[in-house]
Amino acid sequence: MKSSLLLAASSLLSTVHGHGYLTIPKSRTRLGFEAGIDTCPECSILEPVTAWPDVEAAQVGRSGPCGYNARVSVDYNQPGDHWGNEPVITYTAGDVVEVQWCVDHNGDHGGMFTYGVCQNQTLVDLFLTPGYLPTNEEKQAAEDCFLDGELSCLDVSGQTCGYNPDCSAGAACYRNDWFTCNAFQADSNRGCQGVDGAALNSCTTTIAGGYTVTKRIKIPDYSSDHTLLRFRWNSFQTAQVYLHCADIAISGGSGGGSTTTTTTTTSTSSTTSSATSSTSCTAATSIPVTFDARVTTTYGENVYVVGSISQLGSWSTGSAVALSAAGYTSSNPVWTVTLDIPVGTTFEYKYIKKESDGSVVWESDPNRSYTVPTGCSGAKATESGTWR
Repeated sequence: MKSSLLLAASSLLSTVHGHGYLTIPKSRTRLGFEAGIDTCPECSILEPVTAWPDVEAAQVGRSGPCGYNARVSVDYNQPGDHWGNEPVITYTAGDVVEVQWCVDHNGDHGGMFTYGVCQNQTLVDLFLTPGYLPTNEEKQAAEDCFLDGELSCLDVSGQTCGYNPDCSAGAACYRNDWFTCNAFQADSNRGCQGVDGAALNSCTTTIAGGYTVTKRIKIPDYSSDHTLLRFRWNSFQTAQVYLHCADIAISGGSGGGSTTTTTTTTSTSSTTSSATSSTSCTAATSIPVTFDARVTTTYGENVYVVGSISQLGSWSTGSAVALSAAGYTSSNPVWTVTLDIPVGTTFEYKYIKKESDGSVVWESDPNRSYTVPTGCSGAKATESGTWR
């Protein structure tokens, strides 16, 4: 009887499809999806593991902190042609920023999730070196470092940080520094979908459509020209963990890895990874900010961005800035435009659709807000969002 139960459980795991992935900032997985390499970005899964109730117990193995997708045989722990070679965004130490992931409709397993920044630049550099794949031991060491560098829900003043309703008081999962999904068997707003209560297809998955899960984190007092933000989601329903990372830069911190020259040689590989970074830079006065919006449109509709500063038309729809649909596909309805905006500028904005008859459709409230980060000359930033 016991063996039959184990076989049944194994069968259940193999038939549960769709899961989740980090979308804002753009994770390596999202970039792989946008490049057409990853046909199921929500399918980077570490299994079978002890995911509950001790949410830190699972050893990451080959999945590492950035994820391995067995469906497409892509290991996101090493840079590829379309990811890992430069930061997708620059944050400022101490800033509170919005982060977002996407959970698939058929794979909302409930549970808890967290973000982290490893402040050991020597270790992180192993994941930034083209052509080098970190060993499983290095992947685990990095994940341990990300857990130590947790960006707690409690770091953000006013943010609701609850305990998971599927966890009992006194259990290892009974903690509110991690972010929690709602009760897995809730009658409404169940699981991770219930965090935002977002509409189906508010983000893109390839199996059953997705829901956004949005939270805020505080960037640590740390500086790096290139480091990683790690996202980790521990499932409640299944013995699975989902791991993703985004390449970021952090400026303005009191300590960090941007001034260190390191050479690391591993005994398990003939590859030597070397990372050298500059100790000074020329501060940028303006930064090219790419507005990256996922907006599903019909023939004749076009997408614009309009906002509170002159570069965005000062809220005049007649002066709104048009976005390009050059990269638009049915599975990835992305519209983009890049504008030079002075560093430190804080503004509000919205996306609008202009119909073929000239009428204007505004996305719903509230206004979006953004502060252009500071950085060295040549720095770039991306502000991503999904039509609401």
